Amino acid sequence: MNILSIIVAIFVFGLLIFIHEMGHFLVARACHVTVLEFAVGMGPKLFSWVGKKSGTRYSLRALPFGGFTSMAGEDDDESDDPNSLDKKPLWQRFLITAAGSLSNLCIGIILMTVLVICTKTLGSTTVYGFIELDDGSPALSQSSGLRENDRILKIDGESVHTANELAYEVMRRGIEPINVTVERDGETVVLENVRFPLSSSEGIAFGALDFKVYAEHRTFLNIVKHAYFRSELTVEMIWESLFDLVTGRYGIEAVSGPVGVTEVLGEAAASGFSDLVYIAVVLSMNLGIMNLLPLPALDGGRLLFMIVELIRGKRVDAKFEAAVHFFGIIILLGIMVLVTLKDIVKLF
Repeated sequence: MNILSIIVAIFVFGLLIFIHEMGHFLVARACHVTVLEFAVGMGPKLFSWVGKKSGTRYSLRALPFGGFTSMAGEDDDESDDPNSLDKKPLWQRFLITAAGSLSNLCIGIILMTVLVICTKTLGSTTVYGFIELDDGSPALSQSSGLRENDRILKIDGESVHTANELAYEVMRRGIEPINVTVERDGETVVLENVRFPLSSSEGIAFGALDFKVYAEHRTFLNIVKHAYFRSELTVEMIWESLFDLVTGRYGIEAVSGPVGVTEVLGEAAASGFSDLVYIAVVLSMNLGIMNLLPLPALDGGRLLFMIVELIRGKRVDAKFEAAVHFFGIIILLGIMVLVTLKDIVKLF
């Protein structure tokens, strides 16, 4: 880790947190909720000012890994402010709470579109040629029945539309023989028990492509297609990585905190613009998705209480909800400390 890693990490984290909190802030203002403070960062204030018209305090705080939008009536029902959050209808409170994560997902899609526009080659799913094994024998997938000019439609039942999706599905599912659906000479053909070569990283096995694919023309529709499916793939990767972590395919060593992410951001910045933008896309979408998980202290936990309110027809006791979120924050901070210590030890 070097000074470049730290500067890039502060910039990227700060930008993504700013976008997240700005989502909350803008929707709150649109719903005429009194915003007490809009802060980027946590801890002591570096500087702040108060808006003359709104009365909102805008702050930049010392620790770049965090931020918040403080609203009147956010954690209790005792605010006297007629524009406090607790006095707003359920649908407005729901939108305000979800707006931060939705903002991160939207900026992720925008950055992915920029990345696709800057990409020189858009890969298709049509086989161009095979990569022979080291001993000169045919590629494993070719020996399993795959042919040149086959357009791959599905990998183990999962539809693929771009080379990125194709590579990911083979990586995830190709650790054992799988079925591959292709379009061949105008007909749909299912190839059973197709094998792919294996690779590994930190003891985890992955499937690998052993063939090349044709490039697609850079038309407007193809750029839109790749931007959409690459964004969808990123969301899928995040969900499946979480599932793999819970089920034990990945261990805790695969989880990174601020220190680990800082190192990755520094490496991406050194590699080039495209790598850095892609990491920013993953981080932004990851921030959006993880915050929607129905866990205490996260936006998803607050949304869960609102869903319970909708079902019950009345709000959950504010003090009880605040206590749940408080303990949730303690647990999350504990996990962050442990992961950060793991990242620090890994540096040495």
